[in-house]
Amino acid sequence: MKDNKYKILIVDDEHANIDILAYTLKEYYEIIIARSGEQALKRLEKILPDLILLDIMMPDMDGYEVLKRLKAAERTHHIPVIFVTAMSEVGDETKGFELGAIDYITKPISQPIVLARVRNHLTLKQYRDNLEELVKERTRDLLIAQNIAIQSMGILAEYRDLDTGRHIKRTQNYVKIFTEHLRKCDQLKIFLDDKTIDLLYKSAPLHDIGKVGIPDHILLKPGKLTPDEFEEMKKHTIYGSHAIMACEKQLGGESFLRYAREIAYSHHEKWDGSGYPEGLKGENIPISGRIMAIADVYDALITKRVYKPAFSHQKAVEIIKEGKGTHFDPNMVDVFLKIEYKFNQIALKFPEVE
Repeated sequence: MKDNKYKILIVDDEHANIDILAYTLKEYYEIIIARSGEQALKRLEKILPDLILLDIMMPDMDGYEVLKRLKAAERTHHIPVIFVTAMSEVGDETKGFELGAIDYITKPISQPIVLARVRNHLTLKQYRDNLEELVKERTRDLLIAQNIAIQSMGILAEYRDLDTGRHIKRTQNYVKIFTEHLRKCDQLKIFLDDKTIDLLYKSAPLHDIGKVGIPDHILLKPGKLTPDEFEEMKKHTIYGSHAIMACEKQLGGESFLRYAREIAYSHHEKWDGSGYPEGLKGENIPISGRIMAIADVYDALITKRVYKPAFSHQKAVEIIKEGKGTHFDPNMVDVFLKIEYKFNQIALKFPEVE
């Protein structure tokens, strides 16, 4: 019975070899023919076989060169290739394996051996493909679990303080747009890869998670805090980092909550060392905390509170500019000033609910 699932590309410049291979395999597989290396590469622009039987000695472009090009191309690098070679070429087997061939079939061709080799390698390919799909599926499940964990923790802060809902949404989006531009800086582009940017975006809602440990009479006070109350409020950075750290210990190893912990703990640190909870200075402040500091302060400035009016976007920008090198990382402020209008667009998209 012919198995239409598998396609085999036979590449050989000799009609006799093609005829033998095609006759041997056509009952079980769909056969595609190419009579030169150039023709094979052309065929591969339109079709993707499951296996390639590739002759080595061909005019113009030999099998080694064809294999090099296959392995160099994203579209074809995964296709298993078996070299078909004359006995006199067996000494070059090492070269073929180094280039990425998975096996050799020697001429003159033995039909039972060809069938057995092809069947075995297609079986291995099927196992490999199934494993890759399983890994992708498990990875998707893990990402979903991570997102649920982060979102669930972020919602806790919203339940304690109704003002935080839109604040969380805005600051999360500030962080997203900010990091996408910060990654263009030479000193940050290695740190801010796609995965890190995504984790920072997802972790931003947890920056004030520690407020769940602040007493209601302080957290919900309808007025400015006293010095003692403010000292208690400052502890939300410690409470937050400890809560996230406890979750990390359960997960073990390097967890996806690392940036959430850094942000919760260090987003109130200042470049000149006058912040809290540790008074960290300059580059001793985690990059994630420096990013969150600008996003958090900008949003606090443009938001109305019982103890202050909402400042205009332009006033908030001026205050952040004045904080360059004292409150904020100077390089990050420079980037912020180039995209501050995008912060304003986000603020307008997620306004406070009156």
